[in-house]
Amino acid sequence: MRRAFALAALIALTAVGAASAETWKKYVDADNGTAWSYDADYAYKDRATGRIVVMQAISKPSANLGPSAPGKPDGVGSVVAIDCTARNMIVLGNYTPSKPLNLSPTWRSDAPKKASGSDNEALLGAVCAGGAKFPTK
Repeated sequence: MRRAFALAALIALTAVGAASAETWKKYVDADNGTAWSYDADYAYKDRATGRIVVMQAISKPSANLGPSAPGKPDGVGSVVAIDCTARNMIVLGNYTPSKPLNLSPTWRSDAPKKASGSDNEALLGAVCAGGAKFPTK
């Protein structure tokens, strides 16, 4: 009986770990050893807007930065909503180790900004290329 409870607890912990998994996919190498990645496990297509919502994070090993999710000691990044057709994006919120992620409750009505700059263009290229595989929520 104890083994059954222990096995059930182990399965529950494994399921929790899998649900909060982070699969970071690097989409650009930047200057000074920094890189940008997006979390493929967090990405989804927003049912109301058709935009792809994705978490992105910066990494720089020499500075002990991620990529990591909010709440982690090495996590610095943001969540954005991307319109692949119009090539624009809306920032929903950002995070650092000293600032938790706080998503804008009005982001769906916020004005999008053109995705400019090599890092944003690379993000659109990476996310939009695989956009059909993201779940709709």
